[in-house]
Amino acid sequence: MFKSKLSLLAVTVMAFGTFSCQQGNDEVRDAARQDIETVAPANPNAAAPGQPSVATPAGPTTSLDFTEDAFNFGTVTEGEIITHTYSFTNTGNEPLIVSDARGTCGCTVPSKPTAPIAPGETGEITVRFDTRNKVGERQQKVTVTANTTPPQTIISLDGTVVADPNASMQ
Repeated sequence: MFKSKLSLLAVTVMAFGTFSCQQGNDEVRDAARQDIETVAPANPNAAAPGQPSVATPAGPTTSLDFTEDAFNFGTVTEGEIITHTYSFTNTGNEPLIVSDARGTCGCTVPSKPTAPIAPGETGEITVRFDTRNKVGERQQKVTVTANTTPPQTIISLDGTVVADPNASMQ
């Protein structure tokens, strides 16, 4: 008899704990949903599952114009570091804010301006490409995200990387 009462008490305590924790989780979830809806309303054009999501900068939009959106580095030997600077102009009427610049892999590293670019002013994005272990035809892309329409612009480094003939002798 004592064991059955003890078991009933244990089940009651566990049930109470489970439901009281669940109640708190519901409140936290509701608050998080409200925050998300306030900060970022649902986007019908959001990326499909498996596609990288892109945070569109908030605020007024402007436009930018790159002097060149692709640079051909020709033929280089594996192991060389290619660096190229892309110049652009804010061709809109609002300050341009470059919020992100990402390469397609860790071998392609862009650096972006941190300060807003005034209308009519120019800025630069420098891209560094490490050719180590990248033999063959290459098209290294960088996605630049800014307060523009559309919010993303693609720039690229193109060329051919040939194997280092001295690498096999080491």
